Amino acid sequence: MAEPLLLVVWHSQTGGTAALVRALVAGAQAEGGVRVRGLPAAQACASDVLAADGVVFATPECLAAISGQLKDFFDRSYYPLLGRCEGKPCALVVCAGSDGQPSIAQLRRIATGLRLREVAEPLLVCTHAQGPEAIQAAKHPPEEALEQARELGRTLAAGLALGIW
Repeated sequence: MAEPLLLVVWHSQTGGTAALVRALVAGAQAEGGVRVRGLPAAQACASDVLAADGVVFATPECLAAISGQLKDFFDRSYYPLLGRCEGKPCALVVCAGSDGQPSIAQLRRIATGLRLREVAEPLLVCTHAQGPEAIQAAKHPPEEALEQARELGRTLAAGLALGIW
């Protein structure tokens, strides 16, 4: 029997979300017992989600919302997924400048509509970037945030490998 597949659908604009995704994937791979596939949101589609046993959605917060790239993924995939992924485990990752809660709420509304099952608290990392230059600058999450992402990856991998979800 094939190992379960954990899919990470993500977008990053200034590198913060990408760093969190790399850490999450590394944590899941270190735990073992699962295959991990990271796909940029622009390349992901509904069939990728349907083929996965669990999914993570990772995004920067852009103007108090998920990124346009992740929104585009959901615009293309929501209706093809509707009624086809009830109970599939999911987790959320948001890299925000100051808040992040609006993006988490937006992702939760989408996940609820798809009847996905959120199996971990969202990982929210605030960079405290304020002002145009800081917002557009490259982001480097602190080691503590990267460790939280690795732990989320390990937790998701263990749950999928053990058949908990």
